[in-house]
Amino acid sequence: MNLALLSAFIPTFFFVSITPGMCMTLAMTLGMTIGVKRALWMMLGELTGVAMVAVLSSIGVAALLLNYPSAFTALKLLGGLYLAYVGIQMWLSKGKMAIKMESSDRVASVFELLSQGFVTAIANPKGWAFFIALLPPFLNPNQSLASQLLILIAIILCLEFTCLLIYAAGGRTLKSVLMKSGNVRIMNRIAGTLMMGVGGWLAIG
Repeated sequence: MNLALLSAFIPTFFFVSITPGMCMTLAMTLGMTIGVKRALWMMLGELTGVAMVAVLSSIGVAALLLNYPSAFTALKLLGGLYLAYVGIQMWLSKGKMAIKMESSDRVASVFELLSQGFVTAIANPKGWAFFIALLPPFLNPNQSLASQLLILIAIILCLEFTCLLIYAAGGRTLKSVLMKSGNVRIMNRIAGTLMMGVGGWLAIG
């Protein structure tokens, strides 16, 4: 791939990634509640989902989703309802994602964090739309599709991971500022409201 193409591709996808959306809001919420280190598991699931969406969009599988929208709608609805449920639990200062009052409370498992990130990424219709619209213009039909996709997706994942870290770190900073008052319940309600917003966005988006 030539440098001119990459010089246009990188800022385009960085802008897409850094724009607030479901995945970035989720990263900020988890950075706020469980910390950046544990939120890395959610990021791994999210990046896996983003890579899958990018590949499938590029090879035209997205067209199948248009022919069988009911399965995709069901996935979005179930994922959204689950995240909304988690948000309600956090709002009530309950559940595994809430900021803990006692260290003995069980925290979310690695699998739960991975699956949250993965489902949020693959069930995000805006993600599919972006990849379908933006990836093809950067692909050269005269060159190997596989090698081009490998390079572009690697760049996309690096940009996405950077943005997730920025949002998660922002959430951690917000937590440190708000927690100075010692009011854990208010922190949980802020985080829970954000999580419910992500769930609603996913379900009806």
